[in-house]
Amino acid sequence: QVQLVESGGGLVQAGASLRLSCAASGRTFSNYAMAWFRQAPGKEREFVAFINWSGTSTDYADSVKGRFTISRDNVPNMVYLQMNSLKPDDTAVYYCAAKGGYSRIPYATSMYDGWGQGTQVTVSS
Repeated sequence: QVQLVESGGGLVQAGASLRLSCAASGRTFSNYAMAWFRQAPGKEREFVAFINWSGTSTDYADSVKGRFTISRDNVPNMVYLQMNSLKPDDTAVYYCAAKGGYSRIPYATSMYDGWGQGTQVTVSS
C-alpha cells in the first residue's frame, strides 16, 4: 500500500494562492492514479481533482474548475494541487488519495486505496 503525506496548507485571504503537496512512499507510485479531496466542518468529504498515473488525464469538481490545477512528478513521488483565486468556501481539510486501478474516474471516497492525514486550508474573507 502507498503511504501519503500532505503539506502546504495554511491561512490566506480570499483571492490568494496556495500550492499543496503530497509525498508518496511504499508501492510503485507510478502505478497509482491520484486525487485530492476536501472536507469542510460538518460536511462530507468531497472530490476536488483527479490525475491518472501518467499525468495525461485530469478531472475537476465544477466548483474548482479554472482555479485549481492538479499535477504530478513520478520521480520523485509527488502530487500537487495549485489553488488560485481562493474563496472562503474553499476552507477545508484537504486530503491526498491513491487509487491502484480503475476503469472509470473514481469520484467516491470508498474507491480509493490510501489516504494522507490531511492539511488544513483556511481562506478568510
